[in-house]
Amino acid sequence: MKKFFYILSAGLMTILISCNSGSKTDNQKNVAGGETEIIGGQENVKDDISQKDVVKVALGSPDHTTLVAALKQAELISSLSNAGPFTVFAPTNEAFKKLPAGTLEDLMKNENKDKLINILQYHVFVSALQPDFLNQESTLNMVNGDDLKVTLKDGKPVLNGKANIIASIPASNGMVYVIDEVLLPPAK
Repeated sequence: MKKFFYILSAGLMTILISCNSGSKTDNQKNVAGGETEIIGGQENVKDDISQKDVVKVALGSPDHTTLVAALKQAELISSLSNAGPFTVFAPTNEAFKKLPAGTLEDLMKNENKDKLINILQYHVFVSALQPDFLNQESTLNMVNGDDLKVTLKDGKPVLNGKANIIASIPASNGMVYVIDEVLLPPAK
C-alpha cells in the first residue's frame, strides 16, 4: 500500500510540475523559489479596442511626454490606471516649460519625489467632472488635499485664475482636461 501511495504521489507531483511549467506572459517574471510573480497592474493590460484610461490618453499624446515622465518618476501610473473615476488636469509639455528654470529638473530628483507627488496629485480630482460642471464657478478638493478654484473668464473656465482648458478628452475611468499651465498647490 505504501508503494502505491508513493507512486501515486510521484505521479501527481509530475502532473502538477508539468502543468505549472508553461510559458510566462509579458507581465510575469520568475522570482526566488521558481515562483512566478505578476509585475505591473492595470496599466499593463493590453487593450487596443476599448476606450483608453486617463493614463493611456496621456501616453498616446506627444504633447504630454513631460507629464508621463513625471507620473512615472512619482510612481503614479498604476494609481491613475485604476477604475477611478478621475478628472485629470493634464499640463502640456509647453506648460512645463513655463516653470522657472531648473524647477522640473529639481522635482524629478529622487530626493524630491514627495514634492513631485504633491504637485501631480494637485492635478487630480476624484470624480469624472463633465465639461458643463466646469462652466460654473466652484472649488474642487484635489487628491493632495488642497483646493483648486474654478472661475469663469469670458464664459470659459480658468483654474486658479491662470490655467486655461485647451481640450477635454473622455476616458474609460474619467476625464482628461488638457491645460496650458502647471497647477502649483498653495504654499503652506
